[in-house]
Amino acid sequence: MHCGTLCKPNMAAACARTLGKVGWSFLESPAARRPGIVSYLVGNVGAHGSRRAYGTGGTGVRSKLLSSLRAGGGGGRALGCAFLLGGGLGLYQTLKFSVQQHLAEEETKAPGGGPKLTLYQYKTCPFCSKVRAFLDFYGLPYEIVEVNPVMRQEIKWSAYRKVPILMVDSDVQLNDSSVIISSLRSFLVNKEKSVSDIIRCYPEMKSVNDSGKQVTEYANKYWLMLSEDETAVVYPEKGMQKEEMKWRQWADDWLVHLISPNVYRTTNEALASFDYIVREGKFGTFEGFFAKYVGATAMFLISKRLKSRHNLQDDVRQDLYKAVNDWVAAIGKKRKFMGGEHPNLADLAVFGVLRVMEGLQAFDDMMENTKVKYWYRRMERATLNHEGRD
Repeated sequence: MHCGTLCKPNMAAACARTLGKVGWSFLESPAARRPGIVSYLVGNVGAHGSRRAYGTGGTGVRSKLLSSLRAGGGGGRALGCAFLLGGGLGLYQTLKFSVQQHLAEEETKAPGGGPKLTLYQYKTCPFCSKVRAFLDFYGLPYEIVEVNPVMRQEIKWSAYRKVPILMVDSDVQLNDSSVIISSLRSFLVNKEKSVSDIIRCYPEMKSVNDSGKQVTEYANKYWLMLSEDETAVVYPEKGMQKEEMKWRQWADDWLVHLISPNVYRTTNEALASFDYIVREGKFGTFEGFFAKYVGATAMFLISKRLKSRHNLQDDVRQDLYKAVNDWVAAIGKKRKFMGGEHPNLADLAVFGVLRVMEGLQAFDDMMENTKVKYWYRRMERATLNHEGRD
């Protein structure tokens, strides 16, 4: 904890105690029992004005006060009361500050005194949105560091140059959205192992793709690292674990790739999307202007290439509608969520991906032309109310 956090209430309390002692010394002194000074002090205010009465630098004021105190009178008692009142107010403010500080500290702690979490993100990135959905649902307090997507100075300390990055207690770094979610969920179930122990179960695998670019993948990233008994508690019905893993991977390998072609489908939609990105992201004035107009044009063209790469239809909305309806059909009519009565990790992944389109035409079209609305609204409430905390 920073020294200033400790010093402020301690200094305030010390000053309050000193004021109280001074006040009592005035009240108990013989001079305090003799009349005469109150009218003199009031007269000073009237004769010299409020500016001088409240001044701290004039030797004339100090000498008159001291001589008046030595002369004695009821003013000593009045001054003593003033010191006591000041001391009481000081103690009140100290107590108020301490309570507010305590409440603020409690809000930054995870339930049960869990680890401190810091998420480095782009707000409009679907992978970052997945992580936020998980953290919100389970009621895990976290701080956000919005990364400038141009300079990325906020993550210059990291060899891993993508987001999301989640720092745990400022010393354990978690990369890749699915690894972050799997490792933290494993930690929440199995409190005997630390996050640093669990993350060893998701080793990095570096390779070179068809374009000659080095890529990093993570083994086991859709698995939870649990014992047989813990697995039985988390997945009480047969097939639940495989179903969750299947749809989590589907969200990463298919659903995410439908977002860009849909939000940059036309030039107007591309401009609207980048206006939203610039507004919600961390851009300088020039960077924001450049990103909005040049970036929108670039992404409009890139979206056409993505449509070809992923074999999408000419009307990419139809692929989005089909994907979302396939998801709703897999949940079925008897379940509220893929996880049953409560969302599982697949629910959170799909919700996190779809959520980044909110406020854009693609989102409105999806809500109007598919059956996803009721599930989506249930997911909104579940994450907003931190229903996974219980």
